[in-house]
Amino acid sequence: MTAGQQAEPIAPQSPPSPGQRFHTAMEAVTRRLPFGLSRVVAPSFLGFALINGSTFALDLLLLTLFRSALHWPVPVAFTVAYLIAFTASFLLNRALNFRSHAPVGPQAGLYSVAVAINYLVFILGLGSGLAALGTQYHLSRLIAGACEAAYMYSAMRWVIFRDTGGRAD
Repeated sequence: MTAGQQAEPIAPQSPPSPGQRFHTAMEAVTRRLPFGLSRVVAPSFLGFALINGSTFALDLLLLTLFRSALHWPVPVAFTVAYLIAFTASFLLNRALNFRSHAPVGPQAGLYSVAVAINYLVFILGLGSGLAALGTQYHLSRLIAGACEAAYMYSAMRWVIFRDTGGRAD
């Protein structure tokens, strides 16, 4: 630079978004996974597991409140707890994990269809079915939860939030 030239001002960088910070943390953790798991576990899968593990705990807490404290029938307790937890899951996964910027309306529609299928097959079908067969309702919900996790991650990653174009991993 010569004496007569002025340096161009450096534009301040905006701080990373919560979604960027979350993804960076998931990448850092997946890089440190043992037994070669870092090569097969996507950061978005780890993020999904963390978010949905938390919302599943919320689901179980609400289920216990509604069934054991309020004495609601099992299908009603399952349904209300499920709807609250899955709303939280959608919002958190959209913002933090998949960092989607697509219009929320169509995504909410796709999510509603995926949740309805999940609800009928795993919650009412498997969860309530196991409870009706004598399995303790918490255990039946855990078994149904394991099945729904695989289904919902797949639906979110490859159908609902497909606009992320690799940003999720």
